[in-house]
Amino acid sequence: MSRLSSKKRKAARRRIRRPPPGASPGTIALDPAAAPSRIRVISFGDAGVMDREATSPSQISLGESGHETVWINIDGVGDGAAIAAIGERLGLHMLTVADICNVYQRPKVEEYADYLYIVVRMPKASGDMHTEQMSICLKAKAVATFQEFAGDCFDPIRARLNEANGRFRRRGADYLAYAILDAAIDSYFPLLESLGERLEALEEAVLASPHEGILGELHSIRRSLLSLRRAIWPLRDPLNMLLRSETPLISAETRVYLRDCYDHVVQLIDLVEAHREMATGLMEVYLSQIGQRTNEVMKVLAIIGTVFMPLTFIAGVYGMNFSHESSRWNMPELYMKWGYPLVLLLMAVIGLGTLWCFRRFGWIGGGRRTRGENGGDERRESPPNEVRG
Repeated sequence: MSRLSSKKRKAARRRIRRPPPGASPGTIALDPAAAPSRIRVISFGDAGVMDREATSPSQISLGESGHETVWINIDGVGDGAAIAAIGERLGLHMLTVADICNVYQRPKVEEYADYLYIVVRMPKASGDMHTEQMSICLKAKAVATFQEFAGDCFDPIRARLNEANGRFRRRGADYLAYAILDAAIDSYFPLLESLGERLEALEEAVLASPHEGILGELHSIRRSLLSLRRAIWPLRDPLNMLLRSETPLISAETRVYLRDCYDHVVQLIDLVEAHREMATGLMEVYLSQIGQRTNEVMKVLAIIGTVFMPLTFIAGVYGMNFSHESSRWNMPELYMKWGYPLVLLLMAVIGLGTLWCFRRFGWIGGGRRTRGENGGDERRESPPNEVRG
């Protein structure tokens, strides 16, 4: 598991593209192995919906005939030349184009003369715990989204656009940008729910029979939670900026929905922190269980050693082989008729007496025996933290 995780982390580091130090502003770190960008244009309004693919940036139009709003979705941002051509077609600043291509930007909002640039991270469509950068460019009548990989969580939005009687078509580009943000944020909830179920299963396993596989699973969950925390925590600042911004690109009605997005982010942060505390607590419980098992084993070994210590002493004394013929004081009991049975009986009495003392003191078999009110012995469990007067 650790070897596989190490390979994944190395692959993730290779995906991070950065321009060389000292490069001029707007420099794009090219990726020769990048797949070509795929452009999908959805224009909608009272006249209906038109969904098509554009094979080149020149086919992107921000004013389709009979349609009021255009959604341009680009999958794949590794081809810097293609993204630069798309940015020129959409009228994007060169710094915006550079941030789109140089992924792993911190979630943020930047205001330009005629558009808003929003960077968020959303879970990949593969369903694992990895995230990808999504860039949103909000203009007056258009929304452009740039994703690292193909596949997303926006199918419900496309389905709502195809509803003939729905109100989605009559809303503007700002509401479309809100819907995209909301879908990206809500896609974190299934991931956190799955992590919560894994933690509950691990909790039962830790209390029932802790083993080494549990520790590796806990480390994997903590790494996933750390990755999700890095993606979710910074989302508060961009949403707060959108709520406080006075840009005319966002209507007052849409700001109400953006408050709902902000509430969802706060809920996600609470879930991430709760899961992290639970994972940390389970790791402490696991280590405590392992330590308790070790103490139990050491306790048994100590009892066995204590019981056999006097017996070993007696056996060692009678194994010195002093000859009685040399002196009458040299082990005269060796010539007694019942000497051997008496020594065995003595050893048995010492061993049983030691075990009885251990039980009497509560070291094995339960609590200490105390004198009851009727004069008899009764067992009393003594909590470890009880204070006796």
